[in-house]
Amino acid sequence: MSRLSLLAAALLLLAAAPAGAQSQPAQSGPGNNAINSSDNNNSNAPVSGRNSFTEGQAKSRIEGAGYSNVSGLQKDNEGVWRGKADKAGTKTDVSVDFQGNVNPTK
Repeated sequence: MSRLSLLAAALLLLAAAPAGAQSQPAQSGPGNNAINSSDNNNSNAPVSGRNSFTEGQAKSRIEGAGYSNVSGLQKDNEGVWRGKADKAGTKTDVSVDFQGNVNPTK
């Protein structure tokens, strides 16, 4: 009889567990994009963080933002790619952060 009682108690606990273990639904959209489109910067300055862009991807992001002749790209200790590029006939320092924000150095 005690085995039957233990089995019944275990079944009741297992049946109740999924209702208490349900998680909150996912948000409708990310609050902090890992990658933004080239025309959708969410920051006017580079954001530090682990940057997974390769040098070629960083160069493509900069070119996609309207720059040309990208050179000297190096990732700094804050995870920001920095280099030089031309835009509207002017050579400027540019950066690409981990979110894909392309910004000129101010």
